[in-house]
Amino acid sequence: MSTFKTIIGGIDLANTEKNPTGWALLKDKFISTCQVYLDQEILNKIRDNAPALVAIDAPLSLPKKKEFTRKADREMHKKGYPVLPPRFRTMEKLTLRAIKLKQQILSQGVKVIEVHPTSTRKALKMPIKDWRNIQTTFVLMGLEGDVKTRTLTSHEIDAATAALTGQLYLKGKTELIGDKIEGFIAVPAVSDWRSLKL
Repeated sequence: MSTFKTIIGGIDLANTEKNPTGWALLKDKFISTCQVYLDQEILNKIRDNAPALVAIDAPLSLPKKKEFTRKADREMHKKGYPVLPPRFRTMEKLTLRAIKLKQQILSQGVKVIEVHPTSTRKALKMPIKDWRNIQTTFVLMGLEGDVKTRTLTSHEIDAATAALTGQLYLKGKTELIGDKIEGFIAVPAVSDWRSLKL
């Protein structure tokens, strides 16, 4: 596993192109972040940076038939990771955008996984929603780049968390929750962020 390409994209996807989407690019320990709006902007970022993997904070599939939740959503709740189901009124629009974007990214030859940054931070015993403390924790982890030079937005922090989850996924340090039929959510194995070796 030591030879994998350590360029990972993280996306905190908004439900509409009118709202800001967080983008993060993680290269080894260097992370750069920004906010984008259009699907084409996201696809351009991926084309220009050629990540090995893109981790998206949004449901990448709908439940089978007319069910309200996926197996992944139910298992996440059982493990103490509360996610909103794809058919939840405010989530379905996001899910449909994410599914379309996933297909466009896959067509570029880039692997895509579904992640949930809040659950990642909970699994790693990080601050959950205290954005300033989350950013400070990134620095203490040894991350370089934008996390050290300016205050990130909540969307950028979630995108950075998504990219970090992608890195852990490539290192075999996540569990996949769900199934092949309805899709998986990648969550880090429960540990303490202080023990991570990035």
